[in-house]
Amino acid sequence: MNKGLKKFKKKIKEISMSDNKSEAKDKKKELKLDDLPGVGDATKSKLKSAGITSIRALALYPISKLQDEVGIGEKTSIKIVKAAQEIEKMGFKSAELIWEKRRDLKRITTGSNNLDELFGGGLETGAVIELFGEYRTGKTQIAHQLCVNSQLPYESGGLEGAALYVDTEGTFRPERIINMSEGLDLDYGEVLKNIVVGRAYNSDHQVLLIKESPKIIEEKNIKVVIVDSIITHFRSEYVGRGTLATRQQLLNSHIHDLLRLSETFEELCVLFTNQVSAKPDVFYGNPLTHTGGNIIAHGSTIRVYLRKGKGEQRVAKIIDAPHLPESDAVFTITDDGIRD
Repeated sequence: MNKGLKKFKKKIKEISMSDNKSEAKDKKKELKLDDLPGVGDATKSKLKSAGITSIRALALYPISKLQDEVGIGEKTSIKIVKAAQEIEKMGFKSAELIWEKRRDLKRITTGSNNLDELFGGGLETGAVIELFGEYRTGKTQIAHQLCVNSQLPYESGGLEGAALYVDTEGTFRPERIINMSEGLDLDYGEVLKNIVVGRAYNSDHQVLLIKESPKIIEEKNIKVVIVDSIITHFRSEYVGRGTLATRQQLLNSHIHDLLRLSETFEELCVLFTNQVSAKPDVFYGNPLTHTGGNIIAHGSTIRVYLRKGKGEQRVAKIIDAPHLPESDAVFTITDDGIRD
């Protein structure tokens, strides 16, 4: 191990032993990719161009992807990832430490008390959440509402940050943001300024936008990332059984890019919407299932099925979550946004 890395690890140890925990946390946040010793300017430039802007992001990046996508040699890739993982202490941890971290998780309100209760107090950060259902079940409405609510103060159920919205279907509407902002007595002009929208025109473009998002997340203090919807382009571009394997591989890689975002940035909530398809072999019960198969099912942390209720009412049901029971909640879509 070179002297620079030893010195840097000693600095980390001093910070972690500080009596003032909040001060230590602030210092650790200052540790950027530029502080990593033994990495040349050319390599750092390649990493930043690929959206790897922090030591934590580098520690989470697969070595094979560094070689294929970033253009870094095998030996260098292994060396810098290992160094980043040592600094981030990415080994075994006690369950007590994991509990302490989860206990302090920030959550974002949906605007509906019923829906918040379904999620255990609001949508949690550090997770990838999937909303799937038929058209007009509220997927895009919830996505719009989160873009507004992310800007609320912590005490009001917000995250005091901006939102990034990847629009694959051309359904993002500033007019809806204005209505929802006015429903919360917010200045809609300021709210609109704090929402960064990327229109994805095909699946490759969609993947590229997410790969480039870390730079924007860091610069704009993004706290919510939305992909609405994740499957549209993949579904239309990869048609027939002959393309299924290729489509699923690309989808798998795309979802893992989203998972890395949720792991890399503190207080970041990642949500994507998904469509449904009918299973022809189902004669009893609900024939609808989410699209994307097991790749999407395994990639999501929390999965929620939305369906229509009476009038403007909608029903949300937890389908899969590691810590939440299967249950449902009724919410309403109003002019002011998502409400009970």
